[in-house]
Amino acid sequence: MITNIFNDIPKQLPEELFTLLLENKKLRIERIVSEGQRTPAGEWYDQMQNEWVILLQGEAVIEYENTEQLTLKPGDYLFIPANTPHRVAWTTAAQQTIWLAIHWL
Repeated sequence: MITNIFNDIPKQLPEELFTLLLENKKLRIERIVSEGQRTPAGEWYDQMQNEWVILLQGEAVIEYENTEQLTLKPGDYLFIPANTPHRVAWTTAAQQTIWLAIHWL
């Protein structure tokens, strides 16, 4: 069965949309759609899994706990090692930001 990563996205998002695409004991692949959402102030993701993320559409800023900020545009990807505190500091509200995230142990 063929499915398209850009299908089945509501036009308005009151909150981020997480869609699980594939999962097993060691791997999780998800599509994330943001529309101006960001991680709440003072909160950090500190995951036990490695994460590789690519921005497919929109714009976003990832911030690390050490204050480094990275601006992502379509096609940009990055690797976030396990136990690396980070947060989404900003996503554009001008259009939906679509991410593909791969998490693994």
